[in-house]
This record gives sequence, C-alpha cells and structure tokens, in this order.
Amino acid sequence: MRNHLVAGFTVAMIGFAGSVYAKVSESEAERLGNELTPVGAERKGNVSGSIPEWTGGLGSPPAGWEPGQVEINPFPRDDPLFVITADNVDLYRNKLTDGHIRMLEQYGPEFVMPVYTTRRTAAFPDDVYDKSRENALSAQLLSNGNGVRDAVMTSPFPIPENGLQVIWNHILRYRGEELSFRSSSATPQVNGSYNQVVNQYDYFFAYSRRGADLTDIDNKIFYLKTDTIAPSSLAGTITLVHETLDQIRSPRLAWRYDAGSRRLRRSPNLAYETDLPNASSLRSVDQKDMYNGAPNQYDWELKGKQEMFVPYNAYRLHDESVRPDDVIRPRHINQQLARYELHRVWVVEAKLRTGISHIYPRRVFYVDEDSWQILASEEYDSEGELWRLSEAHNISYYSEPVFWTTMEMTYDLKAQRYYIDGLDDGFRAYDFNPGFRGNEFSASAARRAARR
Repeated sequence: MRNHLVAGFTVAMIGFAGSVYAKVSESEAERLGNELTPVGAERKGNVSGSIPEWTGGLGSPPAGWEPGQVEINPFPRDDPLFVITADNVDLYRNKLTDGHIRMLEQYGPEFVMPVYTTRRTAAFPDDVYDKSRENALSAQLLSNGNGVRDAVMTSPFPIPENGLQVIWNHILRYRGEELSFRSSSATPQVNGSYNQVVNQYDYFFAYSRRGADLTDIDNKIFYLKTDTIAPSSLAGTITLVHETLDQIRSPRLAWRYDAGSRRLRRSPNLAYETDLPNASSLRSVDQKDMYNGAPNQYDWELKGKQEMFVPYNAYRLHDESVRPDDVIRPRHINQQLARYELHRVWVVEAKLRTGISHIYPRRVFYVDEDSWQILASEEYDSEGELWRLSEAHNISYYSEPVFWTTMEMTYDLKAQRYYIDGLDDGFRAYDFNPGFRGNEFSASAARRAARR
C-alpha cells in the first residue's frame, strides 16, 4: 500500500461497541452537488489535469447503441497514453497498489498495465442522487457497525467519516432494482488450460426499489438466485441468498440445491472465509463482488484518498465479440484487453479482530470515489505477506445508468493461478428490467424451480 495519501487523515474503527456514528449536518450535505458530486466525490480534477472534472458521467448511451444490445465502447479511438511494465515500474510506483507492483515484477514482461486517458464515466439516475443526499442527513451505523439504519436505495454515507462507512457505501451502492444475466467463471491452470462454469444470475434489489421504505424491504439488501447451466456435472445446482441489512438482527440466509440429491438445504456457512463454490480455493465467499457480507470480523481504518492507476472503463473486455479464449492466459488475463486509468480512490485497511479467524488477517481496499465500487484489493496471509490481488473491471451500463463490474478476478501470487468471473461466451446483454417479483426468490419458489 502506497504512503502518499491525498487526504492526510486516518480514522480507525476500533472498539466502538455501543456507539452510533451520526449523520452529517445540513451544511455538510449542501456540499453534495456543489464542490462534491451527488455521490460524494470531488467534482474538480487534479492540479495536473490528468484527472478531469466530473461533468455528469456517461449519462446517455453513445451513438450506435440500441436497447437490448451489449454495451459498445464509447471511446473506440482511445489509445494507451503509456504502458507500465516491469522495466519502468519505478516511474509509477507511488500510484500503484502493492499488488500491481508484485504482478509487474513477478509476471513481467507478459504482465503490463496499459494506461488510458481518465474518463469519469460513473453516472446514476437523478432520483439516486436525491436519495444520496437524503441518506447523508439520516443514515447511521448500527452499534458495532454491523448494519445501517435510516437509509435506502443507495450508498448511505456520501461524506464518510471512517473506513466502515466507506465499506458500507460499497455494499449498498446502487446497482439497479433488478438484474438478470448469464456469465461464466474459470480457474485456469498454470499452463492456461481451463474449464468454464456457466451460471445464470438473477438479482432482486429490495433495498434499491423505488418507493420502498425500511418496512417494505424487511431488512433485506437483495435476493440472489444462481442456476448453474454447465458443465453437465454441475448443471441444475441452485443457490439462493437473502442478503440482510442488519446482519446481527438477521444474518444472511442461504440455501443450495444439489441436483444429485434433489434437495434444497440451508447453507449457513456460505459466508466469510468459506471457499467460493467452483473457485478451486482461490477465492473466499466474502470476496464475491470484491467484498460482501457482515464486516464484523475486522477493524476498519480509513487511510485517506490517493490518486492511483486502477481498472476502469473495461469496454474491450466487455465487448460481445470477445470470448474466453481471448481473455484467458497463463497466470493472468490478456492485459492487452485491460484498461487502467488514473482515479482518486479511498484507501481502507481491514485488520482481523482479536480472537477472530479468517484466511486473510489483513486486507486493503481501493474504492472508487465516483461510484463507491471497490476497484482493487490486496489480501495478506498469516505471515503478513501479500498473497492475492483482486481486480474489478467495470463499465457504465446503458439501459440502467449504473457503474458496476463486468469482470472480476483474484490472482494468487503463490499458486500462480487465478479465478476469473464475468466471461462472456456469446451471452445476451444484461437485463436490468426482467420483471421479477420478490416472492420468486423464496425458498419454496427455488424448490419448485429446481424440480421442473
């Protein structure tokens, strides 16, 4: 983790049991939409101009895109400004994560980081911006920080005071009201050979439903159902998750249907450090979406804000013509398809609490100021050594203005292997309006679907 922080403050979330972190004042909230963007980022660019002013993001689709199509690249004429390699890494060291430095040094010359013009594309609907300001005035962390109250729809703390608020901003960021898509994952061998696991993902974001209040959402953030399509040995496996807002009052509920046993069973251990299914022990459950679940195992420290080269505007990886063979390479993805840009990120360090067990005693997260999306994270082992680097390659979607991942991966620097999710094999565009109803995500509905 680099030491040159833009914001010179450190706030530790240690030992605050019984306390509640309060909403901001009316005068502070007035900054939103003025010197701050509606979601709390610095509107202005940096002094050098390498980070531009935020002027609304990519609020409308580029010419040539039609509803129902996969997103096209809005910047087809962009070429890299420069490429970071193992040979020139020292020139850029103060703007790179420790994980990216290790990747460059360990996997150079094949692993490179092409850096493009910074495009601040993150944009959301106007009512999300309105709700962001309302949340700023009302949202509070629950005791011990294991939940949030008096917030709905989007990130609750657009002007954060501590690391835990930043992580909750990521967990509760706006991702639409519902979503249906298909993608595949893989865990390539060291030589680059791989097998795909294809899943259908269906989300119902109760927390983000327009017009919903805290009573309506019944303490739920979202409902998720995944249905494994391939390979045939796993086909028919269904996972159902009810993700909760107050995770002490009601922890995450999860069920799994195994086609072999033809039974839907509760999965109480589908959380924290448990191996993510079909990830070959290269990723834990709480690394899905870069970080998810109750944050109660760690003390969270906000290190400040820093300008860093991070994955951004990954439209080349998202392109409908790109297939898994184009992306997967031995030890890391095809970096010629990746895009990195200079952005300001919040840096949050998580250290395991005394008496708690987790495979990652220390983690560092780099959170986009424009969207509250975690863009990269570093995971450390029990000896304090850097073990894994995770990346989220993101785009702004068009049919519903959201900034979200199109592809995620976790690189294991010891095993020299990686887990990748979000591979497109000719699948249809993400559908942000599939017309789901909440009762379609009950355990009984999943059981009926499995038996059909």
